Amino acid sequence: MQAVLSGFLAATLALFTISHNRNETKKESANKNAAAVSAPQGSGYTVAAVTNGGSIAGAVTYAGKAPAPKKLSVTKDTQVCGKVAHMDESLVVAAKGGVKDVIVSIKGIKSGKGLETLGASFVLDQKGCLYSPHVSLVPVNATLKILNPDGILHNIHTYSTKNPAFNKSQPQFKKEMTTTFAQPELITAKCDVHGWMSSNIRVIEHPYYVITDANGAFKLAEVPPGTYTVEFWQEKLGTKTAQVTVAAGQAATLNFAYPAAAN
Repeated sequence: MQAVLSGFLAATLALFTISHNRNETKKESANKNAAAVSAPQGSGYTVAAVTNGGSIAGAVTYAGKAPAPKKLSVTKDTQVCGKVAHMDESLVVAAKGGVKDVIVSIKGIKSGKGLETLGASFVLDQKGCLYSPHVSLVPVNATLKILNPDGILHNIHTYSTKNPAFNKSQPQFKKEMTTTFAQPELITAKCDVHGWMSSNIRVIEHPYYVITDANGAFKLAEVPPGTYTVEFWQEKLGTKTAQVTVAAGQAATLNFAYPAAAN
């Protein structure tokens, strides 16, 4: 009986040890990724404690008639890709004029919170032959997971200047691939198999970036007091800037309107 009990205890201890080691491995992996995203190299940005910081919040709007939604043609793998309508996401304007997917950032900020405040998981999905999100932020050196739940072949191809191009096939059995980007820049991703698929990835060197929501709203938090140039980037409308002053512990409001695009 004692031998049986000893064997049971040994087996239980072994299972506990295996589970503990797995958990520690997961924690170590997460910590490594967090460390990578918190230490951009050569960016001129210094991580420092933000005391009595403020915020910048507002909305980005379009000062013209909202463009009519444009349906994209699905020409391949329609049994998977054609289940839902695919719409052009290059300029999405809400009923009240808010512009979705504008990248708002503080230009040239020198110090503040760390990139780890953005989290440690960054994902680009391809479900339904559609890149999601259409616009995303990925810190330098952070791991970007590229998912393929469709059960068909995709081929992700990035177009960049500072970072080497990523051009790899992702067959139906390869549900996940990963990549990293070492230099901050705006990158376009396309699928060579499904030509309508497109996404914009902004590789960032500091955490003071945000993407507007469906109503054009945004907020940048834990901003050190000071006067800043805020940059707005939109896929169709381009890059614009505005000035704002953030007082200690105060919320600054910054609303910006893109002029109507010429026909």
